[in-house]
Amino acid sequence: MCGIVGWVDFARDLSSEQRTVQAMVDTMALRGPDEEGVWIRPRVALGHRRLSVIDLEGGKQPMVTPETLPDGTPLAAVSYSGEVYNFTELRAELAATGHRFRTRSDTEVVLRAYLEWGADFVERLNGMFAFALWDARNEELLLYRDRLGVKPLFYYPTRDGVLFGSEPKAILAHPDSRAVLTLDGLRDVLSFVRVPGQTPMKDLHEVRPGHVLRVRDGHRSEQRYWALEARPHTDDLPATVGTVRALLEDIVARQMVADVPLCSLLSGGLDSSALTALAQRGLDSRGGGKIRSFSVDFVGQVENFAPEPLREAPDAPFAAELVRHVGTDHRVILLDNAELASPGVRSAVMRAWDLPYGEGDLGPSLYLLFRALRAESTVALSGESADEVFGGYLWFHDRRAVEADTFPWHALGERPVTELSTAFLDPDLTAELRLPEYVADQYRTALAEVPRLAGESTGERRMRCASHLNITRFMPMLLDRKDRLSMAAGVEVRVPFCDHRLVEYVFNVPWSMKTYDGREKSLLRGAVAELLPESVVRRRKAPYPSTQDAGYDRAIRQELGKIVAEPASPVLPLLDLDAVRRHLDAPVDGASSMLVRGLHHETPARLNTWLDAYGVTLER
Repeated sequence: MCGIVGWVDFARDLSSEQRTVQAMVDTMALRGPDEEGVWIRPRVALGHRRLSVIDLEGGKQPMVTPETLPDGTPLAAVSYSGEVYNFTELRAELAATGHRFRTRSDTEVVLRAYLEWGADFVERLNGMFAFALWDARNEELLLYRDRLGVKPLFYYPTRDGVLFGSEPKAILAHPDSRAVLTLDGLRDVLSFVRVPGQTPMKDLHEVRPGHVLRVRDGHRSEQRYWALEARPHTDDLPATVGTVRALLEDIVARQMVADVPLCSLLSGGLDSSALTALAQRGLDSRGGGKIRSFSVDFVGQVENFAPEPLREAPDAPFAAELVRHVGTDHRVILLDNAELASPGVRSAVMRAWDLPYGEGDLGPSLYLLFRALRAESTVALSGESADEVFGGYLWFHDRRAVEADTFPWHALGERPVTELSTAFLDPDLTAELRLPEYVADQYRTALAEVPRLAGESTGERRMRCASHLNITRFMPMLLDRKDRLSMAAGVEVRVPFCDHRLVEYVFNVPWSMKTYDGREKSLLRGAVAELLPESVVRRRKAPYPSTQDAGYDRAIRQELGKIVAEPASPVLPLLDLDAVRRHLDAPVDGASSMLVRGLHHETPARLNTWLDAYGVTLER
């Protein structure tokens, strides 16, 4: 796993731009703490920072072909981030056609595959990836992103080319870029919907999942190479459950390949327990010892836990029972409120994101978890995305949400998300944003993308739409969070539930079969039940843990109080100061997690930190 950067310009010679490119590369140091590299030619500059995971000695980048043009220029070069889990099979296939390999890395397989099969070779890859490939034969840049968008890839058009990088900070290090927040950018921040390809910053885009951006002669075109399709499902229930189990076994086995220590993230829920159990069974079959597992908890959480609507019990007892059942080498990362709310940690989280996204204490706790486990492991398996794929969230099972004329996760709160997210904004700005109309427009756009299956019932169609919306508009928020906060600690997180074969298969399973036992995630439960203790199998879906200590709220309020007391705070022109002061004067309620207390009061503080740290210009 790595950080990539680059610059293509068809109107200037980049040969003398080493210093600028190096500044871009330097921003990726946390994503790639082990090595760095720069490759520059007149039209293109590629940079790389490496987190060594496979072929520690041979996988240096940017990587170029030994074959060259008559002037000695390599035919192609690549700066690559991610993992291709079927690289061993592809390597054998390429070797059979005459390709010779100098390394054991998947990077070289990607490069040789492009030479053999052309731009469509990406359809053969199974993995999570984002990479830049320069073809010197026609002076064309190709920016590829994996099917589900697990790995990030941003770009910023220039007059005669493009800047790109794994994170916005790489692009912002270039003097031709500008950090500007427009009304559309603010709508993106406040809407709690991820729009493919869009960011809060003007002119900063993401390569959309399942797409390739081609840049040639200063012209850009983005092409889709993958999308979910609606297909008839012909397997009966036993065959469907068996296929899910077989896919998971193959996926976990592939994703455990690494030349560095690997672990699993374990909450004691169904998703993480399933992966941990499958990983441990795989090791047991090979005599490979115990897998490390890590969970996060908060000081006093078990002793003082208060049941909440979405969390009936703390995670710790369930994780402990799973550990006893399958025999992992387990660690609990215990966090206290002072760490979660500390300015240093919150600043690190913002620097990891580069953008004003966030969800209460979840960012700090994830960052601290990854920072702690990095002392023992470099790669981690995560149960992220199982809820989107198998239908785990509450809103999949509440008729109000499924039938609402909006995104399902917007439909269940007592107050609309658009009202909560603008609660502290200047009323004139709120009126100008017209956030409800923006969300409604995005909903209609997203709904139009859902593929249709002839003869599908109204109920099944509705659930197909809910699944597609979750996979394309909700899941990216969680994948982004996982990527930024793990890579900021030098940890590669792999997400087996994002294997496109599994996603494609489950997407087309009828909802009646996905809920055959009357509960959430029936297919997943049925596929792995015999691996797990009964308590975990029966456990109700619970979200990622959040501290119930009210001290976190008090710390955010103190920060917000300092912001409104400082006339130079950049967020002040956006705020309704009377509303903020009324909130600060109100008492802090008793202990409850952010699932109960909400997120909206933290938005002004997060925006202020971002505007200040990145020197963002407001454009209305």
